[in-house]
Amino acid sequence: MIKYLKDEKLEDLVKEGTHIVDFYAEWCGPCKMLGSVLESMEDVSIIKINVDEHPQLASQYGIMSIPVIMVFKDGVETSKTTGFLPEESIRKLL
Repeated sequence: MIKYLKDEKLEDLVKEGTHIVDFYAEWCGPCKMLGSVLESMEDVSIIKINVDEHPQLASQYGIMSIPVIMVFKDGVETSKTTGFLPEESIRKLL
């Protein structure tokens, strides 16, 4: 399931369960490639955050380049990677 962050607080969305958070931008080629992989992962909770729409959040989490995938388990960040990853590598992060 993919959710695009709008006005919600990220902390509220990731406080329970396991979630992938994808920091991306519409103009980013590797982000589009990663987006296709994430769309195929229907059994995982995915929260997509557009860095152009949420620059303060990108800054808060130290996002310097994109795409960035972060994994949260019960509100705690457990991993963070930058760049494109195939589905197998993303599943290993979970």
